[in-house]
Amino acid sequence: IVPVVMAGVLGIYGLIIAVIISTGVVAPGGPKPYVLYDGFAHLAAGLACGLAGLAAGMAIGIVGDAGVRANAQQPKLFVGMILILIFAEALALYGLIVGIILASKAGQSAA
Repeated sequence: IVPVVMAGVLGIYGLIIAVIISTGVVAPGGPKPYVLYDGFAHLAAGLACGLAGLAAGMAIGIVGDAGVRANAQQPKLFVGMILILIFAEALALYGLIVGIILASKAGQSAA
């Protein structure tokens, strides 16, 4: 059940970055124009978080599958499996941090 929960957290990371990006998008003709720089900053933020989440999800899936099978044969491998899953989850967390930094740069263009 641990790999399933950790994979669910990756979806929450995506939701967090989506909410952050959506707050920066303004309607046309609004008080501040939505320039090309803002669009690319939001695109980069979404891609950073999404691709890091994809890589972490692949790692969690592979480690979770192998870890559950190995844990059934040798119960003392549980702690090692959890540590590797945490390291895999850290990949997505780094992507979320980069995405937040990139999304915060939107709206700071000189135009």
